[in-house]
Amino acid sequence: MRSFLFVPGDSEKKLAKAYDSGADVVILDLEDSVSADRKPAARALVREAAADAPGTVAIRVNALDTGLVDDDLAAVMAARPAMIVLPKSETGADVAHLSARLSVHEAEQDVADGATRVLAIATETARAMFGLGTYDAAGPRLAAMTWGLEDLSAALGMSRTRDENGRVTDPFAFARTMCLAGAKAAGVLPIDAVYTDFRNSEGLARESREAAADGFLGKLAIHPAQVAVINEAFTPSAEAVAAARRIVAAFEENPGAGVVSLDGRMVDRPHLINAQQLLARAGA
Repeated sequence: MRSFLFVPGDSEKKLAKAYDSGADVVILDLEDSVSADRKPAARALVREAAADAPGTVAIRVNALDTGLVDDDLAAVMAARPAMIVLPKSETGADVAHLSARLSVHEAEQDVADGATRVLAIATETARAMFGLGTYDAAGPRLAAMTWGLEDLSAALGMSRTRDENGRVTDPFAFARTMCLAGAKAAGVLPIDAVYTDFRNSEGLARESREAAADGFLGKLAIHPAQVAVINEAFTPSAEAVAAARRIVAAFEENPGAGVVSLDGRMVDRPHLINAQQLLARAGA
């Protein structure tokens, strides 16, 4: 999974086009992109769009403390989404709380317990910043973690999220790194945040390449035009795959070795692990 495309749940036009975007996961949104008065109608539209989906579908419900999540789940779980996106998650306990609710709805829909996975948006409140090390106890439903800028900037009272060069400022760089570490510690996919300037494909490409190099395995998108750029950045190049294969082969030729020599340089076990992970991402 490389690209995760958000689609407003109250837009029939955008919902109809979402599956042509090439996104690995289409996220049908019931939260921030839908006003309070349109949420009931959006639930019906999302349920229909998810039921007819030709690909992998996730649904972003409203936050646990809004009092809306039960209505969201009651409306959409009949469509059997692959994943529920939990906004404003603050600890692994929030995922466990959502998981208990999902178990009830899965039983009602005759869906196997645990089949619906969870993507937690884990940096949207000030309190959430202190919970990023707790997701290893969230339970087996947790599939991925991501971070966000806009809600966190409001929570912290900040007037900017990026510097004059378009890079995130220090508080958000910290949130990004801690989310990455939290996801790795929990053994789930780390997903990079949205790049909101959807007309700036060059900036998106740069940020996507940097995220891939830093260890993220995918990125959120808010416009279909962003999907191809993200997919390219998170797909290992032929040259990278060939180099990784050579590292793996060198260790296979020297079983038990902690370090091998390759092209005049020393390659150790961390290089092997990185090579194996790259090949897994490439399907090689």
